[in-house]
Amino acid sequence: MVGTTKNKKLKITAAKELEILRNVVDIASSELDLNLTLQLIVKIVTEMTDADSVFIYLFDESHKNLVLRASKTAHKKELGQVVLKIGEGITGWVARENKPVAIKSRAYRDPRFKSFDVLPEDRYEAFLSVPIIYKGRAIGVINVQHKTQQDYSGVAVNLIEMIAKQVGGIIEHARLFEEIKKKALQFDSLVKVSHSITSEHYLDDILNLIVVVTAQMLNSKICSIMILDDKGQELSIKATQSLSQEYKQKPNIKVENSLSGSVIKSKKPAFVYDVSKDEKYVYRDLAVKEGLTSMLVVPMVVKDKAIGLVNVYTKEPHDFTEEETNVLQMVANQAAVAVENTKLMEESLKAKEALETRKLVERAKGILMKMNNLSEDAAYRLIHKKSMDTCRSMKDIAESIILMAELQK
Repeated sequence: MVGTTKNKKLKITAAKELEILRNVVDIASSELDLNLTLQLIVKIVTEMTDADSVFIYLFDESHKNLVLRASKTAHKKELGQVVLKIGEGITGWVARENKPVAIKSRAYRDPRFKSFDVLPEDRYEAFLSVPIIYKGRAIGVINVQHKTQQDYSGVAVNLIEMIAKQVGGIIEHARLFEEIKKKALQFDSLVKVSHSITSEHYLDDILNLIVVVTAQMLNSKICSIMILDDKGQELSIKATQSLSQEYKQKPNIKVENSLSGSVIKSKKPAFVYDVSKDEKYVYRDLAVKEGLTSMLVVPMVVKDKAIGLVNVYTKEPHDFTEEETNVLQMVANQAAVAVENTKLMEESLKAKEALETRKLVERAKGILMKMNNLSEDAAYRLIHKKSMDTCRSMKDIAESIILMAELQK
């Protein structure tokens, strides 16, 4: 930018100031939708300053950094992805010091300035940055930029500061409302999962319900459940809500020397910011084809043993929070209980069937011993041979012998 353009002075008339304050009051009485609230604030600041660019950064408590949440211009890919540490760049400095910064020209030459390749606004001349205050601390920052030199008057800066203080409470309440909605969804999802594992549905139905509910709860593109084989060497997909046949049919994953295997061995979650670039991730090409980026993997643990995994993938880069990890771990452990209960049920049924078979064979042996004057061992070998010759179970052969004996009475 050329810095010789005559300075423009930002002035605010009393009528305009009153209109702005009315608009702020309107926001306070509107629906508590955080994204809508932020866009309305951007609109007010834009109209007030005639800015070429307006950014709003909010402080992320879980990661202790500032995240770009709203902008005047279209930055769909950058929203939620442009991140600053407290103290980093002019924005981070404003948040740390809780003071505004007004630079009328060549803001990009300020020693505190941090450039982002994805933001063309980085080359704009004038820069005004004001902290968003709530209960005496900065919860975010409003940045105003102009392509040409701009002399931000004291009145204008003071008014934007006042707006920032006023909207601080509005933003915090909207964020709290958003958090409550999120927790309500998580609670509802966990209740659905809990009900599913105590239902009389088959295991496949239960696991399919779990992946659908989990994908909705964590806003993930793909959620899948992988089960460890009896030998403890491979993991295979047991359930997924993905419609991709290629993903559903991807080969089993070896436990040895794989990311998934390390989760099984350690019984601890693993997070990958971009699976397409992680060397331990086995199917990077498939991830690129399916548009998968970030992944969170948690072990399915029951009786202190990992029996499988729950994976969630996002389309856009995403830093999973500790809360999201804990929620997914709860889901995984409940899925593990469902699998374990099914195994115990199957083992119980097998034991019951084995006992019934043994009783029938004993009864059939007694009939053969009496009818054909055979020893117990000979009668058993006869039943076994008939089973092998006809490819029928010994239970079936024993039932046939018992039926024939009853018909001859």
